Amino acid sequence: MNITPIRTEKITANAQTLIAVLDRVLTGIPEQSVLVITSKIISLCEGNVVAIGSIDKQKLIEQESELYIPPEKSKYDISLTVTRNTLIPTAGIDESNGNGYYVLWPRNPEATAREVRDYLAKRFNINDVGVLISDSKTTPLHLGTTGVSLAYAGFSALNNYIDTPDLFGRKLKVTKANVADGLAAAAVLVMGEGNEQTPLVLITDVPFIRFAADAPTKNETDELHIPLADDIYSPLIEHAPWKKGGKK
Repeated sequence: MNITPIRTEKITANAQTLIAVLDRVLTGIPEQSVLVITSKIISLCEGNVVAIGSIDKQKLIEQESELYIPPEKSKYDISLTVTRNTLIPTAGIDESNGNGYYVLWPRNPEATAREVRDYLAKRFNINDVGVLISDSKTTPLHLGTTGVSLAYAGFSALNNYIDTPDLFGRKLKVTKANVADGLAAAAVLVMGEGNEQTPLVLITDVPFIRFAADAPTKNETDELHIPLADDIYSPLIEHAPWKKGGKK
């Protein structure tokens, strides 16, 4: 697997469209590639930002989350949330590289992933190309951030190993590899978290990916999320001091 970061100019809120950015920085994409785009530049391009000082950040977090834990429960005064069925601090809202704005998650990352996938296929006359929208997240009991997928298009996000044998012939019972999150983790590591100015990553030489021209079905995207009652972490999550946020 080859992972190549792509440098852009500084992306600021409402200054240009995402397609305009891609037009300038992409000169070619080979077949069977995946373009990873950090969610932040999508939100900046579509103007899904709120000026710092115009609203209390905690109120904004509560509005954007489905569930939240009040920040006073945290040693670091940070609100943990469930947002779009993802366990994430501060509902994904970020101030870094926002130039005076709180940057929210993209309005409709699934639609953006499909739009960019179709744009790449048409512009470069290729069939097998994927798009993945990423963000950073923390992992319980582990220090530091890694990447997570918010949306994807153009490939299968899960590789199913159930009923296939391991090295010694034992059939696997529950194993599914999350391709989307794995690619997001690799891409976010290369993008960096500071002033690297590389919000795009091109991933090539990925023989384990099954490409597909059609957009992911609702069943395929739903399969990526585990109902709380079925989650192995439900004993922890269900007993946390959650409050209802503004999102359904």
